[in-house]
Amino acid sequence: MDLATPLLALHIGQSDVELEVRYCVRGVISPLLANIALSVLDEHFANKWEALGPEWTRIKHRRSGGPVMKLIRYADDFVVMVAGTRDHADALRDEVSSVLAPMGLRLSEEKTRVCHIDEGFDFLGWRIQRRAWRSRTGKTAIYTYPSKKSLASIKDKVRLLTRRARHRTLADLLRRLNPVLRGWCNYFRHWVSARTFSYVDHFAFWRIVGWLKKRHLGLNMHTLVRRYLRGWEIGDGGIEMFRPRAVAIERYRYRGTKIPTPWSSALTTGSPAPAA
Repeated sequence: MDLATPLLALHIGQSDVELEVRYCVRGVISPLLANIALSVLDEHFANKWEALGPEWTRIKHRRSGGPVMKLIRYADDFVVMVAGTRDHADALRDEVSSVLAPMGLRLSEEKTRVCHIDEGFDFLGWRIQRRAWRSRTGKTAIYTYPSKKSLASIKDKVRLLTRRARHRTLADLLRRLNPVLRGWCNYFRHWVSARTFSYVDHFAFWRIVGWLKKRHLGLNMHTLVRRYLRGWEIGDGGIEMFRPRAVAIERYRYRGTKIPTPWSSALTTGSPAPAA
């Protein structure tokens, strides 16, 4: 079966690393160890890409029925994108396994799957899927938005922080809740997240209102609004609730090697590194 752009999502389970350093997994050094061990995978796919030559030879190779693939990796999570057939994507399992075997690593069977871009897949908390862009024209686009698992995670955190006996005052609650909402929104603010942010805002707002009603059983809703929800904005002790719906969506643009770094000149000229 010919698939326009099948994707092979391969994930190395950290519990499957058969090295003495496995006891460092999930520690601060774990991502460094993953980057060192999986550098062989980066080199393997970089060499395959360079072997195809310039763009016109890659196009010719693709038209003749050959696959073209690229690797996207973050620590021990990675995706191999394939422009080819389903058979090409399936063949990558054995190829990747053979590359990782000398390093003492193996693929996690539970977390490794082959899927088409139209089916979509989750990666680093995102849902990546091709959908219809304009229904009248039939055009499609790749959408990236928070996954259901990520949304369930932030909801669970909000529920935990808004339990009745967890905080003495509303100000204490907001001091704990605001950083959680802000951090989650900052991570997801670069893609299609506006509707999700509005939902999280609505969910968190009414969880706090429910917390207020349980903490002040003798007060009616009118009094609660007058004391804590002036203008339907929650605040106490000079602390206002962080509103996810107000977070601006800023599209991320790939800058490649144009990202400035203070170390470039030091490495090329041999001059001492700039002082912190």
